[in-house]
Amino acid sequence: PLFYKGWYHFFYQYNPHAAVWGDIVWGHAVSKDLIHWLHLPLAMVADQWYDKNGVWTGSATILADGKVVMLYTGSTTENVQVQNLAYPADHSDPLLINWVKYSGNPVLVPPPGILDKDFRDPTTAWLTSEGKWRITIGSKINKTGIALVYDTKDFINYELLDGVLHAVPGTGMWECVDFFPVSKTEENGLDTSVNGPSVKHVVKASLDDDRHDYYSIGTYHEKNGTWVPDEPKIDVGIGLRYDYGIYYAAKTFYDQNKNRRVLWGWIGESDSEAADMQKGWASVQSIPRTILFDKKTGTHLLQWPVEEIESLRLKSYEFNQVKVQAGSVVPLDVGPATQLDIIAEFEMDKEALEKTTGSNVTFSCSSSGGTIDRGALGPFGLLVLADDSLSEQTPVYFYIAKGSDGKLKTFFCNDQSRSSVASDVNKQIYGNLVPVLEGEKLSLRVLVDHSIVESFAQGGRTVITSRVYPTKAIYGAAKLFLFNNATEASVSASLRIWQMNSAFIRPYPNNKESQ
Repeated sequence: PLFYKGWYHFFYQYNPHAAVWGDIVWGHAVSKDLIHWLHLPLAMVADQWYDKNGVWTGSATILADGKVVMLYTGSTTENVQVQNLAYPADHSDPLLINWVKYSGNPVLVPPPGILDKDFRDPTTAWLTSEGKWRITIGSKINKTGIALVYDTKDFINYELLDGVLHAVPGTGMWECVDFFPVSKTEENGLDTSVNGPSVKHVVKASLDDDRHDYYSIGTYHEKNGTWVPDEPKIDVGIGLRYDYGIYYAAKTFYDQNKNRRVLWGWIGESDSEAADMQKGWASVQSIPRTILFDKKTGTHLLQWPVEEIESLRLKSYEFNQVKVQAGSVVPLDVGPATQLDIIAEFEMDKEALEKTTGSNVTFSCSSSGGTIDRGALGPFGLLVLADDSLSEQTPVYFYIAKGSDGKLKTFFCNDQSRSSVASDVNKQIYGNLVPVLEGEKLSLRVLVDHSIVESFAQGGRTVITSRVYPTKAIYGAAKLFLFNNATEASVSASLRIWQMNSAFIRPYPNNKESQ
């Protein structure tokens, strides 16, 4: 992804022949606002020996003169993973329609000690103080996930640095590594090359072993090209995730248009491959998210839907201090509940919080029984994509667990177990702990879009994306409810809810090739 001459560009992994993975080429779309997209012709196809088995993930770098270079992984005729250079045929074309592959490709092959199929996904380059460009590429040695580091002056000749940017034993292959600075003081994003005392650096890896995206915040040492996590207990791949649902192979870019860092993520399907073949398509992109350092926790990032999503808001509804008794469900009359933007705050009855006896039982969203698993202080939240009889529902909710030491832990979960009466869909319960600091109310933002639910707790400290397939809770039959299945505490909720318009996505006008 990048912003170039007035347009946001999105290049993506695409199979033109089927709704399953294979024959990967680069699709291309452009937008003025990250919401309404126009499809352009394929940017690059698998037509050279070095990318015959796939034009795989890459990254754009904008040079000092404003020109763009693209590094990408190709899978060769022999299935070796190599890195290739490409650039626009015409830098003056704001749509960047035609791309040229460098005649001397590949520019990088797997180094000694790295297997042929463990060398992929180059990052956006950043500048060193010596004026060289530096990139990192994901790999592994045995079961240790690593990020290799290369320096280059011209994107053609590279020097492999000794050591690695970072390595975490037991995490397996690191795909789609991302490396970027975040400001400790400012409320805006930073160009990838920014460094200094008021900056932290994030390392993110997509773990091929479990298909989740993990990140950690730490300190980058430019001199030897290494990064050290602030807290080794939550190192890359063993700690925090971008998203506790279906969300993978995410990548950020610095948006110089609005001085922000924007995160793109791929939401796969969770129905059967046969169903995907039948409907003729698979996978969507999430709503792009801005990323900021969470100054309050110091350990988390804050993800939030880009502000442009608000341009789709239509009629709004407000509900103030709705009391939801223990064990009850309250309908919210907002009309058809298939396209919504929901902002909600919850307050639990303080007396119940204090009175409840602590316990040493450990809670986890995924191993609990979902919303039917009642505790003294939860679950409570929203039922989205629910039908009148609640035979289909996707709860997005909080669960407060009180320890035997009297301390509260708050969990944020999505329960898909009753999301659909269809049998060939994933019905897991997703979620994780969400830090709630002194004086904070429990807050939630939920984007509902027919079969996708993106949920942001505590300003985006913990995020869950669910892919659900209701058969009854669709169109006008989809409803929205508040619920509280706690045994002891009542909850009051205040909400603002918008009906959302559709974002029209179509071929670029007068572009015959893409029709």
